Amino acid sequence: MNFFGKRVLFLGAHPDDIEIGCGALIHHIVDQTEILCVTLSDNQKNPDLVNVKSEHLKSMQVLGVPETKIIFGPFITRVFPDARQEILEYFLKLRREFQPDLIFVHSKQDVHQDHLTMTDEALRAFRGITVLGFDVVRSSYGFFPHFLVEVSEEDVQNKIEALSQYETYRDRYYFNSELTRSIMVRHGALAEVPFAEGFDILRIVGKFEV
Repeated sequence: MNFFGKRVLFLGAHPDDIEIGCGALIHHIVDQTEILCVTLSDNQKNPDLVNVKSEHLKSMQVLGVPETKIIFGPFITRVFPDARQEILEYFLKLRREFQPDLIFVHSKQDVHQDHLTMTDEALRAFRGITVLGFDVVRSSYGFFPHFLVEVSEEDVQNKIEALSQYETYRDRYYFNSELTRSIMVRHGALAEVPFAEGFDILRIVGKFEV
């Protein structure tokens, strides 16, 4: 699959999700692909997380994503299941306005209620479009990547640097640079390349062409 020239939509529940799951891929394709990164909750109702919105913007800047391609949604963390219809309608509006060719969202193996809810609604809203699931290591159980994308050493380093912008989460184990790198080494081994990011296949829509 060739990502270049396509309109790619990255969907995350909270600030940091997209970078953890797709940061190296985003850095790899951002200069040659039309992308949009949408985070449904900015976490600003939690007094312990008041800085994560600005940290997300800094993180995305490291990956090369301009602020004009970053959107924060209006939803409240941890209660996405209560807003299923609103999330569906929000996604349908995104579909009309951005017209994506490819969607990245949370893996179906993710047990976080917000992550799983938005993935269910994305599969409804974006029928007829390829949807791939990314791994957020702290909340995914049983995740195995069946879709592997080679990334470079530079992409790996930029993903690590992007995650380092989150001072709020500096002590969290899933922000450890060695863990981040080792996951991409493992996925690279599965693809028989030095580094890769891995995704599970929620839906592939394709066609054979001469």
